[in-house]
Amino acid sequence: MTVKQLTLPELATACRELGVPAVGLWRAPVQEYGVEAAARLVRDAGLTVTTLCRGGFLTAVDADERAAALADNRRAVDEAATLGTDTLVLVSGGLPPGAKDLRAARERIADALTELAPYAEDHGVKLAIEPLHPMFASDRCVVSTLTQALDLAERFPAHQVGVTVDTYHIWWDDTAPEATARAGVQNRIHTFQLADWITPLPEGVLNGRGQIGDGAIDMRQWQGYVEAAGYTGSIEVELFNEDLWARDGRELLAETARRWAENVEV
Repeated sequence: MTVKQLTLPELATACRELGVPAVGLWRAPVQEYGVEAAARLVRDAGLTVTTLCRGGFLTAVDADERAAALADNRRAVDEAATLGTDTLVLVSGGLPPGAKDLRAARERIADALTELAPYAEDHGVKLAIEPLHPMFASDRCVVSTLTQALDLAERFPAHQVGVTVDTYHIWWDDTAPEATARAGVQNRIHTFQLADWITPLPEGVLNGRGQIGDGAIDMRQWQGYVEAAGYTGSIEVELFNEDLWARDGRELLAETARRWAENVEV
């Protein structure tokens, strides 16, 4: 998504030429290109797929909507397995229309995971619950803190359900470093993502993630937290930003690689 202006073939070529060894993929462009074809494309380019994003949206009350969400998440697991990644990122979903009970919505997520986690395990895929900043609680994700994500994940074995640590969403939370350590002890940090916090936020707020190094978040500090917690996996950069998307995609990818090197110790 950082360079969504690139087609998948353009992305694969640019990653290979710039020495980027791995990529996190989103379902929409993968589905548009074809899941099997996308798997061949990244494999032939020598790329590792770190994660697939996203599953989730599991808070529906209506029985038909719930069944549809579960079916879609099973498809997402299948797609992740085909692409060769062992991690599916979950954005849990917001409050259903007219609802106001956050706790009840989170319990519906747990109920859904009871069905999805064993299915994912059978396909060699882990589920990574991603907490989103509280500004998204009503419409996108009722899981707002890493602690809330862990409280859900801990109902399941760590090899089935863990968490996503995304700097953009949790940097503000003084309890997040402790929660990161807690997740590490349990081997539940399934992916680590970087994006910076810049203000003012744009209208709509979703596409306000800043290029790493442009905002308020200390990336090396967060790298230290996850490494101290025992995380040794890939570090993803995930940016949603209309101004960045309006630029040349290959140049943006090259810039992002430079910023990663400048802001994250290797």
